[in-house]
Amino acid sequence: MSQPLTNVGSRTAAYGPAEWGLTLVIGLIWGSAFLWIALGVDDLSPGVVAFGRVALGAVALAAFPAARRSIERADWRRVAAVAILGNAAPALLYAIAETELDSAVAGMITSGVPILSLTIASLMLRKLPGRHQTIGISLGFAGIVMMTWPSLRGAEANPVGVGLVLLATLGYGISGNLLVPLQQRYGGPAVTLWALIGSSVLLLPFGIATVSESEFTSTAVIAVVILGIVGTGVARSLAATLAGRAGAPRMSTTTYLIPVIAIILGVVFRSETVAPLAIGGVAVVLAGAFIASRAVSARE
Repeated sequence: MSQPLTNVGSRTAAYGPAEWGLTLVIGLIWGSAFLWIALGVDDLSPGVVAFGRVALGAVALAAFPAARRSIERADWRRVAAVAILGNAAPALLYAIAETELDSAVAGMITSGVPILSLTIASLMLRKLPGRHQTIGISLGFAGIVMMTWPSLRGAEANPVGVGLVLLATLGYGISGNLLVPLQQRYGGPAVTLWALIGSSVLLLPFGIATVSESEFTSTAVIAVVILGIVGTGVARSLAATLAGRAGAPRMSTTTYLIPVIAIILGVVFRSETVAPLAIGGVAVVLAGAFIASRAVSARE
């Protein structure tokens, strides 16, 4: 029998070293994902990039025996929903959106995932979210706005591109909550592998139909390989693991690290300057992430 919908992780206590370690690694990987997408769609069609990333992610995970664990028939419908809403649709929507949208804008919009995840979880469970989660996630989003606002002025933000990213984040918010009981039953690698296989089948026609529009340059191909193996296969397996341990809303706060990582990389490797407002935003984001990581009480 399939497990009931729940956003409550198997570990409701405050984050320990394992949860913080997963959060940091996922944040580091996802912090660079928008760059790899942008490099990919410079020369490859969105359909090829979308199919390439999920297919490569599936191939990478298939090498591990734990990922090849079978899924019971009763849970396939939920895995299919994760494949569509959490993998296939966002992969294609982001690839299309970043032909019309600056990656910085896409990253900022994606930071709304925790709020959507918390809202969807509350609707599914028909109860109000926990106090720590609500305060931490809201505070973190305020920090994201502070961090990204100085760099968003003058950025390209086509309304169609913005709409596509919003749809993708909605898919992430729903699928994140569906992942929790699946991960607790089968493990993150197995759920992620089968969902990516399903996504590959769904996106194959888009890749084939647009392959003639693509120029397979070394830069674009390398970007998609990294995006697929690391940014999709590895990162989504780790995210599913964290979701099962900590719950969907707390796991989704890893997206708050995306602009933080981007700022740090820009300062260290490109000698970029950071506005004082952005520095204050980093502090607010970290405070929000810490509050959201606190223990979830039985009353919540």
